Amino acid sequence: MIRQPAATVTMAILLAAPVAAHHSDAALDMRSVVKVAGTVTEFIWRNPHAYFTVDAPDQHGQTVRWTVQMPSTIVLARRGWTAESLQAGDAVSVGLHPARDGRPYGLFQSIENGDGAVAPMAFDRSSGELRFELPEAAAGSATIAGRWMADTAQLTGFPGGLDNLTRSLLELTPKGAAALAAFDENSAENPLLECVGRPTPAMIVYTNLYPMEITIDDESQTILIRSQFFDEERTVYLDGRAHPGASERYYAGHSIGWWEGDTLIVDTTNFADHRSPYQNGIPSGGQKRVVERYRLFENGTRLRVEFTLEDPEYIVRPLSHARELIYSPQVDMTPFNCDPGATRRFLPQ
Repeated sequence: MIRQPAATVTMAILLAAPVAAHHSDAALDMRSVVKVAGTVTEFIWRNPHAYFTVDAPDQHGQTVRWTVQMPSTIVLARRGWTAESLQAGDAVSVGLHPARDGRPYGLFQSIENGDGAVAPMAFDRSSGELRFELPEAAAGSATIAGRWMADTAQLTGFPGGLDNLTRSLLELTPKGAAALAAFDENSAENPLLECVGRPTPAMIVYTNLYPMEITIDDESQTILIRSQFFDEERTVYLDGRAHPGASERYYAGHSIGWWEGDTLIVDTTNFADHRSPYQNGIPSGGQKRVVERYRLFENGTRLRVEFTLEDPEYIVRPLSHARELIYSPQVDMTPFNCDPGATRRFLPQ
């Protein structure tokens, strides 16, 4: 059986960088869904992906063990799943996007229990993307401080969907294109295999699934910006300091900020090299710069966020993106706690 409340939900996700998935969809047939009926043998509740295995007979009557990749436990928990939702011995029928290489591996698309009860869909049928429908905040924040998540109803029209937002919109230099073509997510060059996340603007890009929290410290003249996605965080200095010399480089970059009227401007430079800071295989280097703007409106219930990303070493022209975030103090900020075993499980054995 699928234990409540998991029986009331199902979801579909695209495997094309980390929204619900953080690996490329190149290894999966995202246009087809296969049904696997069998018995659950294992359910692993970890990040960045939960997994379960199903023993099912093949066309010759031989038992095959399928591995099914799911979203993170945080995303699943917000849809009602728990670590007890599936247990060894449960009879299930699973819809999944299969691996192109023929191995018994797939990306979760749907599930029904042994009685044939199908959980209702919990994703955008037109795009196939997992989307949360956040309620409008009953009260707003007096400042930009607080927890915020994207209004996904406004995030439409992106080629390849949100999972490919940056990858589809970035115009690459020859060096960037060559690096993307050479990227092997199944090798040590993939930072995510070491649970190394993605620096800004990733924390904005992934607000459709993970909250961003802003904390203002007037005494130290700093702002701390945290994302639940891979537990990313950075400090913005408001004390008038300049960026350090180009030789000083940091994973999260160096962020300074100032106010222009009611808008916070954040300028981040001095990034360390990163092999895949966006969505699968496009690198960034020492010339990367991100400028963000944060403005409160609608009586503090919404926050408009914009960023402009430039890195002339790898992208031809700057990329700009804007979205509205909804004040969401009710959303938890539990640690992501990426597990190296879980992040490597998608690798061919």
